[in-house]
Amino acid sequence: MAAFTTRPEILGTFGVVASTHWLATASGMAILEKGGNAFDAACATGFALQVVEPHMCGLGGDVPMILATAGGERAEVICGQGPAPEAATLEAYRALGIDLIPGNGLLAAVVPGAFDAWLLLLERFGTMTLADVLAAAIGYARDGHPIHPNVVDVIAGVRPLFEDEWPTSAAVYLPGGQPPCPESLFRNPVLAETYQRLVDAEAAAHGSREAGIAAARGAFYEGFVAEAIDRYCRENEVMDASGERHRGFLTADDMARWRATIEAPVTYDYHGTTVCKTGPWGQGPVFLQQLALLKGFDLSGMSADDPDFVHTVVECAKLAYADREAYYGDPDFVDVPLETLLSDDYNDARRALIGEEASLALVPGAVPGFEPRIVQPAPPEETAGALGVGEPTIAGPNRPAGPAAGDTVHFDIVDRHGNFISATPSGGWLQSSPVIPELGFCLPTRAQMFWIEDGLPSSLAAGKRPRTTLTPSLALRDGKPYMAFGTPGGDQQDQWSLHFLLRHLHFGLNLQEAIDAPSFHSEHFPSSFYPRQASPGRLVMEGRFSSPTLAELERRGHLIELADDWSEGRMTAAVKDGDILKAAANARQMQNYAIGR
Repeated sequence: MAAFTTRPEILGTFGVVASTHWLATASGMAILEKGGNAFDAACATGFALQVVEPHMCGLGGDVPMILATAGGERAEVICGQGPAPEAATLEAYRALGIDLIPGNGLLAAVVPGAFDAWLLLLERFGTMTLADVLAAAIGYARDGHPIHPNVVDVIAGVRPLFEDEWPTSAAVYLPGGQPPCPESLFRNPVLAETYQRLVDAEAAAHGSREAGIAAARGAFYEGFVAEAIDRYCRENEVMDASGERHRGFLTADDMARWRATIEAPVTYDYHGTTVCKTGPWGQGPVFLQQLALLKGFDLSGMSADDPDFVHTVVECAKLAYADREAYYGDPDFVDVPLETLLSDDYNDARRALIGEEASLALVPGAVPGFEPRIVQPAPPEETAGALGVGEPTIAGPNRPAGPAAGDTVHFDIVDRHGNFISATPSGGWLQSSPVIPELGFCLPTRAQMFWIEDGLPSSLAAGKRPRTTLTPSLALRDGKPYMAFGTPGGDQQDQWSLHFLLRHLHFGLNLQEAIDAPSFHSEHFPSSFYPRQASPGRLVMEGRFSSPTLAELERRGHLIELADDWSEGRMTAAVKDGDILKAAANARQMQNYAIGR
């Protein structure tokens, strides 16, 4: 008998779309119904999310995506992570007295990468025009959409900052001087006009579909958008989490010299499944390192929520994330020893460190020719209440996000042809930096993930990609695409999505069952976000775990923080199993939705 689930696993043959907001899901499905493919639908979904979840992503944000084309021989990654500006050097920050890049304002702004990534996807893999895939987003921004209570809560939390320091944001998000009422129609007409100007640039090209897309790209990165961003960063000093006002380093030249790229994924074979992730400019390989460690345990002999399962997974995560801190960075700038980190010999040695007791140490592995070093962050009590905290994705009163918390969105799509895409857009949050008044959107603050310290793989450098936490996933079976999946959640993304996959592979749970199962995560390692805190040994668990499981984990030395029963993550997933398409979405926070036919 199937386990109880909050929702059915969606089944169909035509196409499935699962995203973190029902309006975005519907926008993607509408494109499939109009004859578009999964990649056209992805663009429509991504643009819609910028409007309906502005506290979690924006037109000025960033996005990595993993895709596979029908009949294609391999998966591919599109990197929509913009780099640090040329003027953003260690010396420049130090001259300002900055030793930890603030999580909001203009100092942390990097090149907005999402728009070019969507256009690269549309140009190379899609079939429609920018006007086609932007129509829903323009409508939601111009005519209004019912604003979700979660968005209103974030606006209310940053209201004093908007009123006192960021008037351009107050003009958009405090209409009439007040936060909008939950579920009222909310409009952003300036953003709608920006979208429309990009569509107009496409139409003015009077050439091929590709020429129109190129014209829209030029309008953003070399035209009116870049000019407005350059002007705002030069002319305005903005209050940020440092407690002082600063201008930004980002310029029009930075935007003009950057474009999104296509690259091969990093992969790992695990129990008949090949998992594809981004390179180490993101945290994606930490998912694969956990699989390499877990391969030596008999997880199928455990149960989905017993203490042995939780303990084993958490202790493997501690080892993998220690290596993330010590070794990961933009491979265009640093050498990352991924071949060693994913090798059997290396993981056999690392696995031997896992015992019956919870480890309170953060120890990276030894790789010949490397000298791993981890910055020791301040404990949480020394940074409590700091502005600019990023991507918690943990609901409920037990885990307050703070007044300037940012987050992320995610979606997965499979069409009837067998095209797959998994994408995790983020950045450009309404609370990350002030609205650019001529444009109606905010800048990404991903530079907060750099260290202002020499010699670390993730140390700041001009033109370098910050080590993003954004980490979509694609799984293959017998060399063919099988599943697209992922979740928002910063450092937790490669924990929650891992638990989902393990429960699906080892315990036979269907997509919805695996998503609904009680979740957990470790906060043992340094956060990727300002103020970069860590909580050694802390294990956050949803309240649906049994008392005996909690007691046994505490006996083993885990420092358990009990969260709300339904509080962790916003997983979505989509599968092609023979001729049947499947999809599921998380009921937590009551926004995700999967549809299909």
